[in-house]
Amino acid sequence: MVIGSESSYNLSSHRLQLNSSSSSSARSCNSYRFNKKMGYWKSVVVPKFKKLFDKNNVKKAAAAEACKIFDDAKDNYNNEFEEKKADLQAKVIEIYEASSAEVKAVVKERKDGALKTVSTGVEKFLEELSKIEFPGSKPVYEACSKLGPTYIEGPIYFVFEKVSTFIVVEEEPPVAEPEAAAAPAEETSSKEKEIVVEEEKKEEVVAEEVAEVEKTPEPAAAKPEEVAPTEPAKAC
Repeated sequence: MVIGSESSYNLSSHRLQLNSSSSSSARSCNSYRFNKKMGYWKSVVVPKFKKLFDKNNVKKAAAAEACKIFDDAKDNYNNEFEEKKADLQAKVIEIYEASSAEVKAVVKERKDGALKTVSTGVEKFLEELSKIEFPGSKPVYEACSKLGPTYIEGPIYFVFEKVSTFIVVEEEPPVAEPEAAAAPAEETSSKEKEIVVEEEKKEEVVAEEVAEVEKTPEPAAAKPEEVAPTEPAKAC
């Protein structure tokens, strides 16, 4: 009996050791996988995010510097614009008319977030302005092509404001009153005319009947019938 108990005890101990070893191996495997994932995250993902944030910070710093330089030169651009205004008008209108409806809307009116939706068109528009040496357009185009329009909204809208002075805002034609409203009045007047004409015709017919009655001669009075004299009865 003792031998059997010892054998049973040894077997149970062996199983416990195996289970413990298996659990330890599983934990080691999970730990390895976790460390591997963390290593990938630290070595690949985090640097990418860091690079992205650094890039945005660099863009913001560059945009701030570009805007500052542009603001300092605004007076010069204003004076240059007034000097070249007459020569620029026809060229600017030609560039504007060749642009898309979305770009035209942004040029005419400033709206939040509008530059982002038509960034490509805005950049192309600024490029065309720089070709005709529109005041302030060249530094704005260069900054826009490098940083994007959303980073330099102030300078872009300054140029657009100057461009908009050449644009004739088309007034919407007055809304014509619907013809349907006038139709009932016309129908009513025509009906009234018809009624008057019919009444006049009736009066004419009555007048003609009266005239005919007056013209018709009265019938002659009937003569009394002559009664033949009766002979007296003969005596028998």
